[in-house]
Amino acid sequence: MTKLKTLDDLPEDLTGKRVLVRVDLNVPMQDGAVSDDTRLRAAVPTIAELSDRGAIVLLLSHFGRPKGQKRPDMSTALLVKPLSNLLGRSVRFVEDCRGPEAEGAIATMLPGNAGILENTRFHAGEEKNDPELAQGMAALGDFYVNDAFSAAHRAHASTEGVAHLLPSFAGRAMEAELKALEKALGSPERPVAAVVGGAKVSTKLAVLGHLIGRVDHLIIGGGMANTFLAARGVDVGKSLAEHDLTGEATAIFERAEEAGCTIHLPYDVVVANEFAPNPPSMRTCNVHEVAADEMILDLGPAAVEALADVLKTCRTLVWNGPLGAFETPPFDSATVALARTAAALTKESSLVSVAGGGDTVAALNHAGVADDFSFVSTAGGAFLEWMEGRALPGVAALRQQ
Repeated sequence: MTKLKTLDDLPEDLTGKRVLVRVDLNVPMQDGAVSDDTRLRAAVPTIAELSDRGAIVLLLSHFGRPKGQKRPDMSTALLVKPLSNLLGRSVRFVEDCRGPEAEGAIATMLPGNAGILENTRFHAGEEKNDPELAQGMAALGDFYVNDAFSAAHRAHASTEGVAHLLPSFAGRAMEAELKALEKALGSPERPVAAVVGGAKVSTKLAVLGHLIGRVDHLIIGGGMANTFLAARGVDVGKSLAEHDLTGEATAIFERAEEAGCTIHLPYDVVVANEFAPNPPSMRTCNVHEVAADEMILDLGPAAVEALADVLKTCRTLVWNGPLGAFETPPFDSATVALARTAAALTKESSLVSVAGGGDTVAALNHAGVADDFSFVSTAGGAFLEWMEGRALPGVAALRQQ
């Protein structure tokens, strides 16, 4: 695999050099304010370092889904102040990401200045990876840095097209992400466990298929586990399950056995006959005792204890998806308990733990352990595609340098 060029491979002195940096500033907003600034914070180290080295830092990002239309509510101008506050230095707004208007504004910028270019998706060619748009963006810079792993699974003009037109490098956040992922599944310390949860098997079939050959223990939770239990002949009552996919689940069991991968399913579960916070009908039972009018909403304490014991034998953990309906108490218990075990093992240096995906980050934050994992990826789709073993266009383009 070609070694990825990073900021270390750029000239040390970048005075006056224009560096186009693809960041992911696509943050959630509430009442005109940023409600979660995780992605903005992730971009800060690269911006600050380039600025300190004298570069004119030009930030490219999408924001929302404007579908080629100019929409004031999706202008990256809204992000100038929050990013400036985090950086502790002024940030300019540039009213386009290509063309004479952008060129004119950039010509007035000084070494060390940073500016956010207008939303790349205001141009219809962005999502089509239009070569002409990529050329227009590339014309603004001397170097290109991709620091947006969370957008690397998309072959867009700003994530993939520009990388072929300028000397290209990975930013610090991208570098950290790829190092962590390599440690987790590329060349991990064994034994390796993967926790894969979430509602539907259909969205994670490719992930499960890829992991079987790479991990020693596959822990399946969430609604997905119900489909696997049904494939094993367990009556799951009115639990969320994809009964039409039990054939695929059986095939995964067979392939896992051939690969020497142990699949872990719960043998005790928390059930209720309604999905609501703390329902009176809630009880814990063996998986073979789920009544016809009950639904499985979480793993039981015995299952969690057994899974904790599995993690204690492992050196590497990859986690994607919650084990139960964690947004609704008390069905967050299993996710919180196992996440805390993983965090404790990581803190005592016996486990390398890498987690990713929107729900997963929320669940780990809820458990209060996100900072204790070795690495938590903010990427959703890109993290999943990486778990499926797919090449990410934004990363592949950097490797071709």
